[in-house]
Amino acid sequence: MSYKCDFAGERHVFDTLAAVMACATPARSGDALAGLAAQSAAERVAARAVLADLPLRHFLDHVLVPYESDEVTRLIIDGHDAAAFAPIAHMTVGDLRDWLLRTETDASALAAVAPGLTPEMVAAVSKLMRNQDLIAVARKVRVITAFRNTIGLEGRLSTRLQPNHPTDDPRGVAAAVLDGLLHGVGDAVIGINPATDSVPGASRLIHMLDDLRERYAIPTQTCVLTHVTNAIAIMARGAPVDLVFQSIAGSEAANRGFGIDLAVLREAHEAALALGRGTVGRNVMYFETGQGSALSANAHHGVDQQTMETRAYAVARAFDPLLVNTVVGFIGPEYLYDGKEIIRAALEDHFCGKLLGLPMGCDACYTNHAEADQDDMDTLMTVLTVAGCTFLICVPGNDDVMLSYQSLSYHDALALRATLGVRGAPEFEAWLDEMGLLDAQGGIRALTDGAETLVRRLGDASLAA
Repeated sequence: MSYKCDFAGERHVFDTLAAVMACATPARSGDALAGLAAQSAAERVAARAVLADLPLRHFLDHVLVPYESDEVTRLIIDGHDAAAFAPIAHMTVGDLRDWLLRTETDASALAAVAPGLTPEMVAAVSKLMRNQDLIAVARKVRVITAFRNTIGLEGRLSTRLQPNHPTDDPRGVAAAVLDGLLHGVGDAVIGINPATDSVPGASRLIHMLDDLRERYAIPTQTCVLTHVTNAIAIMARGAPVDLVFQSIAGSEAANRGFGIDLAVLREAHEAALALGRGTVGRNVMYFETGQGSALSANAHHGVDQQTMETRAYAVARAFDPLLVNTVVGFIGPEYLYDGKEIIRAALEDHFCGKLLGLPMGCDACYTNHAEADQDDMDTLMTVLTVAGCTFLICVPGNDDVMLSYQSLSYHDALALRATLGVRGAPEFEAWLDEMGLLDAQGGIRALTDGAETLVRRLGDASLAA
């Protein structure tokens, strides 16, 4: 089936639905690399005109990745909630955009239709939206999850404390954790990317984090971002696993490149639930995604990278996760070339994930060979917070010394709280107050005020040295 549009005195023909989706996407380097991008601004506008007039039902009848050979497509189609879809079933993609932007379309209305939306529908409507549209709709969506604290409440912005170390040295990790806690960071999760991905190494770090958390009764969750199969083995050995982590993608082939399938994710999910370690909730999964992952694995099926990214969210929502985040600029400039592309992609990912009912966060980041800098990340962290982002990732001094990329710092979280008035998870905030870390206005107390006392309370003298 082909799709046609006359625009500016020229007829544009798109041979497939995937071609319409790709050509309607804002320009980005990954789609150009894959040979999928629009060849001109006129072609992009024509594709958007076609897309705006497509009925939402069209995406149920014309799948982008074959149903017979892809378990992610089967998950999307077989799990589609027809009853939730019914109120919007008569709409086109353009109609959906208009409905999303209406004032009367509130959080409850968006939550009601979420199970009836497929990733392809959501990706399609995002391609018709300006950045301010993505922000306006996403900030209306409320997705609340819980484990040892409650994440996603209105007016709240949680943070992941990421204390990575190039040799997984426990003392170095503990020092970075202490630094983050003193800045009020870590309510989403204290999560380490291990330098070496092994069961013994991850187990040592898991025990260290859990000992620290228990010693000071910190109402948060910990995670070592080891492969899901390692997590299963670690749980079988009785280690104190809070969250199970895994990177996921939008096709069966791309997930196979990560060494996973839906069956192994189900096994891990069930094992983590059986541990019963949550105190205020039972959301036990943590997923990371990123535009370009399917393309980099040559597993994108000729579909643009943003649509493939949104399909990954179907995988995530099948497991009721505590946290999902797009590591938006991590893969590199081959997929998102500069600050403008990174910012746009982050807003798309956040919008699409939340519209599908996920607790979306973001690693506002870039690699050192991208045409981006920390000013771009300042802009990104601000617009994401305005858009109601669930959580952001923070590392010591903006620089992840193990993964060798740039992200947000602990101080950036303080700046957002002071400027935009957002607060951490309520249980974590109460703990900060108990530890004497909150000032009279509810902000983080300056480290010059009794810092030595706080360090002695939160860590051994050896860690503070």
